Amino acid sequence: MRRRDFIRLLGSAAATWPLAARAQQPAMPVVGFLSSQSPQPFESRLRAFRDGLRDVGFVEGKDVAIEYRWADDQTERLPALVSDLVRHQVAVIAVINLVPALAAKAATTTIPIVFAVGADPVQSGLVTSLSRPIANLTGVYSLADELAPKRVGLLHELLPAASAICLLVNPAGPVAETQLKSLQAAAGTLGLQTRVLRHLIPALYFRREFVAAGGLMSYSSSTEETYRWLGDYTARILKGSETGDLPVQRATKYELVFNLKTAKALGLTIPPNLIAIADEVIE
Repeated sequence: MRRRDFIRLLGSAAATWPLAARAQQPAMPVVGFLSSQSPQPFESRLRAFRDGLRDVGFVEGKDVAIEYRWADDQTERLPALVSDLVRHQVAVIAVINLVPALAAKAATTTIPIVFAVGADPVQSGLVTSLSRPIANLTGVYSLADELAPKRVGLLHELLPAASAICLLVNPAGPVAETQLKSLQAAAGTLGLQTRVLRHLIPALYFRREFVAAGGLMSYSSSTEETYRWLGDYTARILKGSETGDLPVQRATKYELVFNLKTAKALGLTIPPNLIAIADEVIE
C-alpha cells in the first residue's frame, strides 16, 4: 500500500472513532415517577427525592433521566399513565401514595417499583413481607392510623373545652374505614364524641402543605425523610440491588406544624407548650 493511501485510510478510520465510542457508551437509565396529584406543591418533595438519588450517585440529567407522570387528582388516569411508563421501559418506577402504587403493581411484575405510602404495605396488599418483599416492590411507609391518638390529643390540648370532634373523611379512600375507626377510638379514650361530616374544613391535617395553604395545623411523617428514602431506594435498584433485598422502611420522623395567621382568624390562641414542641410555625 502506498504511503498516501495508508494516511488516507488512517484518517477515515480516525473520523469514525468518536461515533463508535459514543455508540458503546451505556444509555442513561430512566426512572418513572408516578403521582396521583399535581406537580405544583411537590417541589420540596422532589428536591428530597433527588437528594436521595444523589446520595447514591445519580444526578438528574447527568446520570439518570426521570419521566414524570401526574394524574392531577384524577385517579382514573393512573392505569394509562403507568402503562405509558411501562411502554417506555423505564428501569424503576417511583410511586407516591397507595392508589398509584396499586395501579403500578397491577401494570407490571417485572419493573422494580419503589413506593412511598401512608398505609401498612402488607395489609394493603403491596407486599407480603416488610423485611423480605419477594415481589417487585419495596419502599417506605408511615402508619397514618397510629398517628390518630396523637392528632386527637393535640386537638384536645388546643381546645380542652370541646366535647366533640368532627371528622372529614373520603369514603372512597382505600384506608378510610381503618382511619375512621382509629380516630373514633382515640377520641373515645378522651371522652370525646365524634361526628362524621361530608362538608367541613377540619382543624388538623395530615400534610404540611395544607397548613401552608391556610389550614390550622398538621401532624404527619416527615415528607423530606420519606422522599429521600424513595430516591435512595430508587438509586440502589439502578445500581443493581433487588427489591427483595431492600426491606420496606418505616418513617421515623414526624412533624407538627401550626399556622398562626389561621389560628388568629379562628380566634384561637395556641398554647405555649404546643408552640414549644412544634417543628414549624407559619406566621
